[in-house]
Order: sequence, then C-alpha cells, then structure tokens
Amino acid sequence: MPRLSDSHRAWIDEAVRRVEADAQRSADTHLHAVPLPGCPGIDLYLKDESVHPTGSLKHRLARSLFLYATCNGWLHEGATVVEASSGSTAVSEAYFSRLLGLPFVAVMPRSTSAEKVRLIEWYGGRCHFVDRAPDMYAEAERLARECGGHYMDQFTYAERATDWRGNNNIAESIFDQMSQERHPVPTWIVVSAGTGGTSATIGRYLHYRRHSTKLMVADPENSAFYGGWETDTSDYATGMPSRIEGIGRPRVEPSFVGGVVDDMVQVPDAASIATMRWLSNRMGRSVGPSTGTNVWASLGVVRDMVAAGTEGSVVSLLCDSGERYRSSYYDDAWVSEKGIDLAPYAAALADYERTGVLVDPS
Repeated sequence: MPRLSDSHRAWIDEAVRRVEADAQRSADTHLHAVPLPGCPGIDLYLKDESVHPTGSLKHRLARSLFLYATCNGWLHEGATVVEASSGSTAVSEAYFSRLLGLPFVAVMPRSTSAEKVRLIEWYGGRCHFVDRAPDMYAEAERLARECGGHYMDQFTYAERATDWRGNNNIAESIFDQMSQERHPVPTWIVVSAGTGGTSATIGRYLHYRRHSTKLMVADPENSAFYGGWETDTSDYATGMPSRIEGIGRPRVEPSFVGGVVDDMVQVPDAASIATMRWLSNRMGRSVGPSTGTNVWASLGVVRDMVAAGTEGSVVSLLCDSGERYRSSYYDDAWVSEKGIDLAPYAAALADYERTGVLVDPS
C-alpha cells in the first residue's frame, strides 16, 4: 500500500474543505405535518429530503460516502469515481464529483428514468447502462479497475459512512425538529431501504439514545430485504429488480442491518404509486414513488395505533420530488404497460379520505 504523500494529503484537506463548505451552505430539511382523517390523537410527519441541493435523500449518503472515501485516502486528484446506482445516488455523487473536479461514471439499469439520466449528465457525469440490475456491481468494479479509479460501492459502505451517534445525521435531525411537538418522541419511524444506510443510521441512533421509538422498514415488491429479514438470511436474493426506483434490491445488501429493525412490511407496487399520487394531491406538490411506499406503510402503522387506542406520532421521509417521474410513475400509459392496477388502492385511499378508515385491498 503506497505511503500517503504530501501532495495527496493536501488534496484530501482541500476536498474535505469543499464538501464541508457545501454542507454549511445548506439548511436542515423541513419537517411537514400531514393531517390525517379520523386520527385526532396521532400525528404524521414527513421529513422533506427533496430540498437538498441534488433533490433527494441520497444527497446525505453521497456526502457521507465522499467524506469517508476521501478521509480513507481512497480518492485521488483526477481519479474517476464509479458507482452502481439506479438513479438518485448517482445524481448526488455526480454533484460531489463535480465539486471536487473528478470524472464520474454511473453504472445503472437501462430502465432508469430519463429525468435522472439527464440530471447525472447535467452534473458532468457519464451513464453506463446494463441490461440486468444485478449486473451493476461487477460492471462498476470492472470499470473502476480498468480506469484506475475508485468504485464508491454505496451498497457496502452506506451503513458505516455516516456517524450514527450524531453529528447532524438524519436521526438526530428528526429528534431535534420533533422536540416542540405534542408527541416529541415518535412512536414509529418508517423508512424504506435502498442500500440500508438510512435504516441502519436511524436504528442505531434509537438504541444509542435509548429512545422508545420503533423502526419500521417498508420494502417494495421483488426486493430481497423483506425476505432476508423475515428469514434472518443475509444472502437472501430474489434476482429481480424493484419497480420502485431508488429502493428495494435483488439481494440483501451488506449495508442492510436487520438487527436494528423492529418490523418490516412489504408494500405492493400499486399501493406505492397510488399513495404517491394521493399524497401529492393532499400536499399540493408532487412526490416520488418511494415516498408513496413510506406513506402507505405509515398509514398502516397509524391504523394499528388507532385500533390499539394508542396516541403518538409517526415520522417518515419524503425522499424526492415527483418531477423526476413525470414520464413514468405519473404517466398512466407507463403504469398500465407495467401491468400495475392502481384502481383498488386509489379507491381505498379515497374511502380513507371520506371515512378515516383505511382498508387494505390486498
């Protein structure tokens, strides 16, 4: 292993300064209260991660990954950064690569939304496509090796790149923002998993701070996280890509820490998309499909709390804006082409709006 040179050390110092300066230019993300029908003792909040400079929750992850790789001495001046990503992480990593003057290549499935591809290219990144989502890992490793660059590998390093004990991570931010609410300690925090880094950070923080809050992870169809957690199998795989962009994986990723998760639920893709649209109308702004997954699972938690006579708060995440999905999840023809029937879930949510009672049509 080569010795750390003075020039490399100087480059690391400047790279860290740039990333930290960028963080200082951004305020914390907003916490929105979402009124619920028929639940006077329960409050639902969404932490709006779409307001980050690159428009999604993955901005936090990319910043942490770049700091982790830089401080480990893995990044070098001029070296190409390569990542396997279905979209939003690649957008954010393209942003930080440009910030540091580094070339960036995103290895992604051909099915990735055109809006995300354009954003990656706008930040100066290059997109390298594979036909099968499971092939991303090996292809990203190969490209990085051949060009002498660095494979960022979000799926391995997401759970360790963020300081879960605090230092302004997402969990600490949630509790700071909730401190003046009527139920300041959430009964549940509900998140979905792409790498597993967010759920690992939140779950570890809950244990470290000894909060009574429980952690629910919502997983889309085809994803391996739910099956792996339910069977306690770390090598569980479905071999199929998730149809909800940004979350769900064909295998249980190394960054997924099942031991911090209190409960999991598998959310049908139709429920995710119908809830995305329902929430967008309710909030007066568009949200992405992974937010629909989070909120459908959150509404199930709220329903169970009502049935148990429990009051409290539930916090989930608004992961990104719906503007990235106008040609896909908001397009009825695209949804129909995928064989997804939204009608039962759209009807269930309309009934919930009128009656305050959510009935799961599945």
